Amino acid sequence: MENWSYRSDKQEGGSETNSLTEVLKEELNCRTVFTIPIGKGIPVFESVVVTWVIMAVLVVLSLILTRNLKVMNPGKKQLLLEAGIDSLRKFFRGILGEEGDRYIPYMMTVIIFLGVSNVSGIFGVKPPTKDLNVTLALALMSMFLIEYCGIHKKGLKGFFKSFLDPIPVMLPMNIMEVFIRPTALCFRLFGNILGGFVVMALVEFVCPAILPIPFSLYFDFFDGFIQAYIFVFLTAMFMSETMD
Repeated sequence: MENWSYRSDKQEGGSETNSLTEVLKEELNCRTVFTIPIGKGIPVFESVVVTWVIMAVLVVLSLILTRNLKVMNPGKKQLLLEAGIDSLRKFFRGILGEEGDRYIPYMMTVIIFLGVSNVSGIFGVKPPTKDLNVTLALALMSMFLIEYCGIHKKGLKGFFKSFLDPIPVMLPMNIMEVFIRPTALCFRLFGNILGGFVVMALVEFVCPAILPIPFSLYFDFFDGFIQAYIFVFLTAMFMSETMD
C-alpha cells in the first residue's frame, strides 16, 4: 500500500509538472491567427494581430486627445497631454541634446508603443514583445537609427573614420559593436518580458488564489513600463555616443 501510495504521489507530481510544461510551451509558441491566401499561404501570427490592434488604438486615442486644442484657456485634458509630452521631450533632450530633437518624436512613439505592448497581457492577450521576432525588429530599427545619427552628424567619411577611434587596432571591436548593440537590446527586452511571464506562471501554479495578484501588478504594470524605459534609454544613449 505504501509503495502504491508513493508511486501514485510521484505520478501525480509528474503529471502536474508536465501540465505546467505544456502550459509554458503553449504560451511561448506564437499561434497563427489566420493565413493570407497568397502562394503557399502567408501565416499571420498572434503577435502581429495584437500589434495591429495596439497601433489602431493608439492612433484613435491620438486623434481623440488632439482634437480641439486651444492656444488660450486650454482644458485639463490638453494640459495633462502637454505635460506628458513635455516631460518625455525633456527626458530625451537631456540624453541626446538639442541636436537630437529630430529623433525625439520617434523615441516617444517607441516608448508609448512598448509601454502599451508590455502591459497588454492584462487584457487577456499575449504581449507582442513576448515574440522574439517583434523585439528583433525593434532592435534592428534602433540599430539603423543609431548608425544614421552618426552618419548625419559626421558625414560618411567621419562616420567610417570613427571606427578607428581611439586607435586603429580597435576597428574589429568597433565593427562588432554595431551588431552587439541591437542584439543586447533585443534579448534584454525579450528576456525580461518572457522571464516575467514564466515567474507569473510558476506563481499561479503554486498558489492560484491570492498570491498572484501583487506579482501581476508588478510584472504587468511596473516591470512592463520599466522595460520600455530601459529600451528607449539605452537606444538614446547609443545614439548620443554615435553623435559624439
